[in-house]
Amino acid sequence: MTEEFSPKRWLIGEPLESGRLDEQLLPKRIALPVFASDALSSVAYGPQEMFLVLTIGGLAVLAHAPWVALGVICLIAIVVAGSFQLVRAYPSGGGDYEVAHRNLGPRAGLVVGAALLIDYVLTVAVSVAAGVDNVISALPALAPWRVELAVALIALLAIANLRGVRESGAAFALPTYVFIASVVLLVGTGLVRTALGDPPVAASSAYAVEADPITQAGLALLLLRAFASGCSALTGIEAISNGVPAFRRPKVRNARITLLLLGGVSISLFAGITALGVISRLHYAQDPCDLIGYADCATRPQPSVIAQLATAVFGEGAPLVYLVTASTALVLLLAANTAFNGFPLLGSVLAANGFAPRSLANRGDRLVHSNGVILLALAAALLVLVLRADVNALIQLYVIGVFVSFSFGQIGMTVHWLRLRRTRRREFRMLPLAISVTSALCTGAVLLIVTVTKFTHGAWAVFVLGPILWWLMLGIHRYYARVRAEIAADRTTVFGAKGDHAIVLVEELTKPTLKALDYAIAARHATLEGVHADVDPEATMRLERQWKAEGVRVPLRIVPSPYRDVAEPVVEHIRRHRAEHGPEVVTVYTPKLVGLRWWEHLLHNRRSTRIRQRLTLEHGVTLALVPWRLHPDLPVGPDPRPLPGDARRGQPARPVVRQQHRPARERR
Repeated sequence: MTEEFSPKRWLIGEPLESGRLDEQLLPKRIALPVFASDALSSVAYGPQEMFLVLTIGGLAVLAHAPWVALGVICLIAIVVAGSFQLVRAYPSGGGDYEVAHRNLGPRAGLVVGAALLIDYVLTVAVSVAAGVDNVISALPALAPWRVELAVALIALLAIANLRGVRESGAAFALPTYVFIASVVLLVGTGLVRTALGDPPVAASSAYAVEADPITQAGLALLLLRAFASGCSALTGIEAISNGVPAFRRPKVRNARITLLLLGGVSISLFAGITALGVISRLHYAQDPCDLIGYADCATRPQPSVIAQLATAVFGEGAPLVYLVTASTALVLLLAANTAFNGFPLLGSVLAANGFAPRSLANRGDRLVHSNGVILLALAAALLVLVLRADVNALIQLYVIGVFVSFSFGQIGMTVHWLRLRRTRRREFRMLPLAISVTSALCTGAVLLIVTVTKFTHGAWAVFVLGPILWWLMLGIHRYYARVRAEIAADRTTVFGAKGDHAIVLVEELTKPTLKALDYAIAARHATLEGVHADVDPEATMRLERQWKAEGVRVPLRIVPSPYRDVAEPVVEHIRRHRAEHGPEVVTVYTPKLVGLRWWEHLLHNRRSTRIRQRLTLEHGVTLALVPWRLHPDLPVGPDPRPLPGDARRGQPARPVVRQQHRPARERR
């Protein structure tokens, strides 16, 4: 690393050694906002979606809100209990995918993997879009820039996560805790006012609701749809079971404690917001024009549920209103961080099992699975662009994936406990089996409800994308299996090349070319020649004169290139040589300029790179890359400055590694 400006280093920081991986592991106080911000923030839009659906039926149907909320709360408790057992049984980070993979088979595991990957993309899109909605509630002038804001925020989140889990977690911890405190203050103040006989009243309570006429059967479907929408508050719970490897030791214990804290806080906040919504007689419609009396409904955005409740409790324009709204918007934006941790970890597990590209298993400079972070950001940004950052449109695609994973995971846990009962009866306990069976039945029923009620509202897209992704991952696994079989060592394949010929590609007679000749001579090949493609006759004649004038004792072969290409004439020359001399090993030396500044890569090595790519396809050819370092006066190695926080931890500054430049030995 040179001391010059580098955009990559400026954005994500200096590389970290593999031995510092333990430093990136998270304590519980940081793990809660990192892995639970999605689940905690979903209580901001979960009740909102529930009120939105209930408003369709009018004021009479809104009275059922407490019972719908009670069903969601019970489901949160059941899912947390099931995940609590899963974390202990499968702590490697695969979560529901690993459970289904091991107990129900690889193909069932792939169903969970595909569902979770889609759900993580939707988590980023929904969280950012909901956060932008809250920002627009406070600053309506930003409404025309909704999509641009969402895409920019996704990019910022990706950069923060590329800097490392520990750094992103520390940055996101404070906003999450401020959100929890502000909502607790909001709910507590509202309930105290109600107990003292001064209940808060939402401004939207003054607007009549234009309800659709519904039958008794229609009422049941509407309540089920409201329940399904409210179940969006469960998203993010699965992230902890998928992210156990990121916790500090003891990993399982810390993950389970964090999961219990998440469940308790989520239930409390969801119940409190719903109670305040009922007390304040809040109305929230999908189309503001459905609220009779709402002025400028076509142009004025409707305040979010949280914003309406804060105004009702603290008063119009009160500082606490802006605190609640701002913290909600911020935590909704940061809720996407849960997916930025879960998606790369799940991708690495899928890659390790051969169901995803192996690049997803690689850790980047900052010890995170950076390819997974980048892939997630691109997919979420594309979704936001297509659906114009519309929360109501995005939310219809949501929840399906997470309940597919919940259902398959708990069915897999049921099989796990039954197998344990047969093989190790002393370790078997009836309570975990009962919890898994209950969770499987409940999440399976909810999956059916969510599918029926949301299918025609856009959820059908998930049932199209899911099988496509499942088929792609299965195809990747089959491809890797074919490649392994093809390249496996056996006793029938014999490598009998005879002879050793070397070629040095010559464009101009320069120091890098002379260094490549020097290396080729030192390797003592049986035969050696320089090869130049005649693209420019004048340049070719000039090269021949220089070659003789410098006394280079290596024969120079000029190959014609009537179509101004370099790679194909060289390949044809190699083929003619092998046809004449038999199956010789041909080593091609190509000079390459290294030590380039970031912008210099656009100006050098383009032609040589294309030539090397073409030669790799030619049978019997070996490539030897001869580097020539430009700017030898510039140091190489890591930046000696300590990373943020190193001094507080008592860690020494990183050593500076300097590379001394030695001139190439020139043989003439």
